[in-house]
Amino acid sequence: MHKIGVIGDKDSVLFFKAFGMDVFPVDESEPDENRKIVDMLARDGYGIIFITEQIASTISDTIDRYNNVITPGIILIPSNTGSLGIGLKRVSDNVERAVGMNILD
Repeated sequence: MHKIGVIGDKDSVLFFKAFGMDVFPVDESEPDENRKIVDMLARDGYGIIFITEQIASTISDTIDRYNNVITPGIILIPSNTGSLGIGLKRVSDNVERAVGMNILD
């Protein structure tokens, strides 16, 4: 069974710890360190990595590297301050790629 990791600011991710997920509080101002954490989780066999949209927006190049692999699945989630719309756009793009047209609009 694969592990699930959650990366984001402390206030947004601590809630996930109650559900048994591994939580990695990070600082948005340290994109190099955040890239290392994503790569470490991928190497360590995490099947799903949830990342807050705010953190993901600073490391989009790293996230893009994992777009065409089966694991880890990277899912963007809103932080406690709200959504940037990046996660929903990503889901919409994936549905359009899979189906051939955007059926979510």
